Amino acid sequence: MTETFARRLTGVSCIAAAAAFIVEVPLYFVYSGPPPDANVLSRLLIGIVALAFLLVSVTALRELIRRAGPAYEWAGSLVLATGLVYVTITLVSSGLEAGAVIAADHPIDPTVAVSGTYILYGSISRLMLALFLTAVGFAVSRTRLLPPWTGRSAYALAGVNLLFVPSLFFGNTPAHFYAANGWGTTALMGAFLSYWLLALGICAYRSGTRPAPSNA
Repeated sequence: MTETFARRLTGVSCIAAAAAFIVEVPLYFVYSGPPPDANVLSRLLIGIVALAFLLVSVTALRELIRRAGPAYEWAGSLVLATGLVYVTITLVSSGLEAGAVIAADHPIDPTVAVSGTYILYGSISRLMLALFLTAVGFAVSRTRLLPPWTGRSAYALAGVNLLFVPSLFFGNTPAHFYAANGWGTTALMGAFLSYWLLALGICAYRSGTRPAPSNA
C-alpha cells in the first residue's frame, strides 16, 4: 500500500463512515415513545455499515502513520487497537439491541429496555474514543501527515469524551443530557464524532492528490 493510496483510502472510508453516522443519529429522535421495530433495526443496520467503514479507516490510518513517520508506528498501532475496541464494543451493543427488538412481541425502546448497553454506548465507548482520538491527535501532530487543526481537534474531542465517562452515576433516562444512556452521552457525542470524521476524511483524501509534506 503506497502512502497516496493510504491517504485516499483513509479519506474515502472516513467520509463513508461519517455519512452513515450522520444519517443514523437523527433516527433516534423521530419518536417520543417506543419506536417501531423498523426504525430501530434500520438505524442499527446503518450504524453497522458505518462501523464497517470505520474499521477500514482506522486500519488505513495506521498504515498511513507508519509510512509518514516510522518512529511513531507504535502510535499508529494504538490508533488501530483503540479503534478496533470501539468498533467491537459498539457492534456488541447493536447486537444486543437488535436481538431484544426482534424477540419482543411489542415495540420497545432498546435504549432503555436493554440495560447491558447503558455503559457500553456510554462510559466505555467514551473512554475508548478518548484514547483513540488522543492517539490520532498525537500521531498526526508528530508525523505532520495532516494539517495541525486535525491533531488539535482530535485532542479537543478526546477531552469532551472524557467529560462523559462519569455519566454512569447519573441514571438511565435517555431524555437527560448527562446520564448513562443520555442524549448528550450517546447521540451528541456520536454527532460530534460523525462531523469530525467527515472533516478528517475530506482532508485525508485531498492530501492524497498532492505530494505528502516533508518531515524533515
